[in-house]
Amino acid sequence: MYVVRPVEIADIAALEALAAVTMPGVHTLPKTREKIAASVERSIASFAAHVDIPSEESYLFVLESLLDKSIAGTAAIFASAGSNGTYFSFRNDVIQQVSRDLNISHSVHALTLCSELTAYSQLSGFYVRNMEQAGLEAALLSRARLLFAVLAPHRFGDRFFVPLAGITDANGQSPFWDALGRKFFQMDFLDAEKVIGGARNRTLIVELMPHYPVYVPLLPGDAQAAMGQIHPSGELAFNLLTEEGFEADDYIDIFDGGPILQAHKNSLRSFTGSLTRRVVAGVTPSRTGLKVHYAIASGAERNFRAVTFTCDALEGQDTVGLPAELLEALAVAEGDSVICVRI
Repeated sequence: MYVVRPVEIADIAALEALAAVTMPGVHTLPKTREKIAASVERSIASFAAHVDIPSEESYLFVLESLLDKSIAGTAAIFASAGSNGTYFSFRNDVIQQVSRDLNISHSVHALTLCSELTAYSQLSGFYVRNMEQAGLEAALLSRARLLFAVLAPHRFGDRFFVPLAGITDANGQSPFWDALGRKFFQMDFLDAEKVIGGARNRTLIVELMPHYPVYVPLLPGDAQAAMGQIHPSGELAFNLLTEEGFEADDYIDIFDGGPILQAHKNSLRSFTGSLTRRVVAGVTPSRTGLKVHYAIASGAERNFRAVTFTCDALEGQDTVGLPAELLEALAVAEGDSVICVRI
């Protein structure tokens, strides 16, 4: 069994060990000890902050095994994309070209550098150890960030987006980057990602990236084919997010061309399908034999916790009976309220 909780200083070494694993499908996770420590400290400060409106806060969560207290995964959510700056992406545009002299009119697919996602709340840095074998714990980790937003809505915006890593080859090179970004940055994909630390808000992006529309038909075929496609290791994250209610829209990542998924909170299951139930101690005997998997969360600020639990459907009940180990993991007692959502 697992619990998702806010990161702590004591988790830095474990996160460093996770980051040491090759993760070609995760470009938003800090890789060095210095950057990991900085993100942990920033998260702790964000959870402790009194927030009226979403701003520069970022919240980092870890997936902890209740059995041996090991860290099996991590995920983050930013209150406002851009971190006190501007979040850049490419917008898929269709440009109408007209020649009256030749009596020609046609549409051209183009990419335009834009900052329209700035101030949306952003999910990022999702990673689970042994993703290929991951089960309910992966769904719990992905959804926990949104359950925190349900419990603390004042900390986030109404719209959310998630950038997913795009196609790269066995050497970590991106055909989309090679066709476009490399020409302006004069460095390969991995070096550029290292320089920018996975961020999409650095001044050097707007200094180097083209400000004019880029005509897609002029890009090589492999670059066009990579647009909007996710890295194979991102399939798990993609499936979990689309089940939640996210959809691919008009934007792609400016570095590797990966898709950017969006949703209004009123389209997300964590917001529309969550139930508030009163806790009772002890597992309630099944009356139907039809078990449902739930993510259960408690605590709106620094004491946020989330676990999975399997029980009868809660829609027709006022309470949820939890075993002692989950009461402890959630830091709740009989009579407290928790939110529950199907996973």
